[in-house]
Amino acid sequence: MYYILFNAKAAGGTGEKTARKLEEILKGEELVFKSVHEMDYRRFFAEVDPEAKIVLVGGDGTLNYFVNDIRRVEVKNEIYFFAGGTGNDFLKDLGLDPEKGPYNITKYIRNLPSVVVNGQNWLFINGVGYGIDGYCCEVADQMHANGVTDVNYAGIAIKGLLGKFKPRDAKITVDGKVYNFKKVWIAATMNGRYYGGGMMNAPKQDRLNKDHKLSLVVFHKSGALHTLMIFPSIFKGEHVNHTKQVSVFEGHDITVEFSKPCALQIDGETVLNVSDYQAKSFK
Repeated sequence: MYYILFNAKAAGGTGEKTARKLEEILKGEELVFKSVHEMDYRRFFAEVDPEAKIVLVGGDGTLNYFVNDIRRVEVKNEIYFFAGGTGNDFLKDLGLDPEKGPYNITKYIRNLPSVVVNGQNWLFINGVGYGIDGYCCEVADQMHANGVTDVNYAGIAIKGLLGKFKPRDAKITVDGKVYNFKKVWIAATMNGRYYGGGMMNAPKQDRLNKDHKLSLVVFHKSGALHTLMIFPSIFKGEHVNHTKQVSVFEGHDITVEFSKPCALQIDGETVLNVSDYQAKSFK
């Protein structure tokens, strides 16, 4: 038996339609469809047959909410994922085709890192973006609220680099060592390689590395035009070759403090007015 847990709001409200594709893909299997917005996970996993397979349908944001909703629930079932959202950085990081699936992701949602933001503690799947990446999510949310369906994140980033977003100074602590940076555009802590709709921000990060280390990528020290010239290379992970402007750290306990608050994003979900965050690996 398969329980199909879908986010109806994903991909502009087409989440259930996407989930119904599984009726053909899993033809012959017994399927039960449930909305993630109506789930009591503690009760559900206490009662469900442990041999049943759970398929989550949505995007990166849906996956983030799911792992946080079940973090204190005993789950014995295998968890599968079927892409049904606009953001699929998780599957891209695994080298999996979002047009196919569902994929067994059980091992990837164990031992996840966490982040404390504005007093709230969240697990995260891909990464925590702070700076112009958070700003892009903030602007995109405003556009969605105004009825815009075709949001161009690259266009938002370019406008941000050309003056809409002002870089901050930052104090960064990695496993007890303190670093200070000027003109910080991005200070993102990564569990996977990708975030932000296909940006390979941390090309050497392995979400299953045995030490559970996270990667912190700091884009800093350059003016708007120079940053704009480098920025497109982030989609291939080549921005890290610009070592004067991009610094990469590895660690288990990472704190980033900005001189002025700005928006932050956790797996694409926006948190406004953030002055600092602390990310910790599972270890």
